[in-house]
Amino acid sequence: MTESRRARLSAELSNQARRYLAAYVLFNQAVADHLGLHPTDVQCLSLLTMERGPFTVKRIADMTGLTTGSATRLVDRLERGGYVVRESDRNDRRRVLVTPVPENLTRVTAVWDELGKDWQALLDEHTEEELEVITEHMRRAHDLGHAQTQYLRTRPKPD
Repeated sequence: MTESRRARLSAELSNQARRYLAAYVLFNQAVADHLGLHPTDVQCLSLLTMERGPFTVKRIADMTGLTTGSATRLVDRLERGGYVVRESDRNDRRRVLVTPVPENLTRVTAVWDELGKDWQALLDEHTEEELEVITEHMRRAHDLGHAQTQYLRTRPKPD
């Protein structure tokens, strides 16, 4: 591949990635509005359904990239909504564990299941090799985004 072709492809990929990210943020807002939730709450619930709980607030902060204070406020909202419960850790009474309430997550998962059919159809258009490349890219993009989130939290805010 020539350098100019690579530069054009990289620029196009950068533009499409920015468009995708903007579209996904707006999509997430639409899902949140539909469910009467905060957009961060929707993403947290998505993450909580992917892993086995219970979770500490620190673990939720790590998963979401939020500070522990913001994660605590997020858990407060989810608890008020009935999506999670807080319980003292039986092994360490100083720790509080957050557990999703599966029967109350059905409203959220029903929306994801309905919309997921179209996303699956989009993925079905790709070969297994393409899916491997896309999956590896998404994994690495996640790790980079998480690292950059942590980096930005250590930087002073611009004036």
